[in-house]
Amino acid sequence: MLKVFPVPAFADNYLWVIDDGKYAAVVDPGDAAPVITYLDAHALTLTTILVTHHHGDHVGGIDELRGHYPLNRIRVYGPASEKIPSCHVRLREGDEVNLTAPAINLRVIDVPGHTAGHIAYYAAQSAWLFCGDTLFAGGCGRLFEGTAEQMQSSLAKLKALPEDTLFYCAHEYTLANLRFALAVEPDNHDLQQRIKIETAKRARGEPTLPGSIGVERATNPFLRWDAPAVKLAAARASSANIDQNPAPALVFGIIREWKNNF
Repeated sequence: MLKVFPVPAFADNYLWVIDDGKYAAVVDPGDAAPVITYLDAHALTLTTILVTHHHGDHVGGIDELRGHYPLNRIRVYGPASEKIPSCHVRLREGDEVNLTAPAINLRVIDVPGHTAGHIAYYAAQSAWLFCGDTLFAGGCGRLFEGTAEQMQSSLAKLKALPEDTLFYCAHEYTLANLRFALAVEPDNHDLQQRIKIETAKRARGEPTLPGSIGVERATNPFLRWDAPAVKLAAARASSANIDQNPAPALVFGIIREWKNNF
């Protein structure tokens, strides 16, 4: 049976290990050392590295992992339009990654915005999404290389996935994100309840991840560009005149800029 485990790294990263008890794949290994510790402690053979984008905290451990396990012939998968160390298979929207050890089938989704070539991996059979720095619990990534229009379109793809989809993002930013979300929608009852739940998890030393797409639809302002309260908050936060039916990308862009300075 497959499971997904969060290997903590740096100040707030999670390096996700997918394993079947014998073989493993790792998503975005920015640091090799904690991955090696986990693999060796559980007698797992690393076969695959899955990369969402080129930032150092997502790719920094690739070559060390391959060098540490030279007999494993580890395959590296990553976005076609970004420079990924030792990348064997370059992926675009609609491509599939069909692994046998561990056995998992993943569909590639293009999600530019945080970086120009960012991709996500979606496992329909288990309803798992590995989304890097595009979608966060209660938030989304900064626009380092893309536009608000690109990021809103990318998030719309993820928002359209089944509500029971569990998403595994790369950072423990949840409580800070939810504090901002409450500033956008102070009367959102679902959000108020979520803050209590996630705060209790962190008090127990537990990750707040994975999250679910259904919960994000109800509480994440970066997916709620059509919600009247979010549109009103965007209008109040902007110096421009916004009509009653603003474009989703406009609402998203205003909320993202607000978060940048929150």
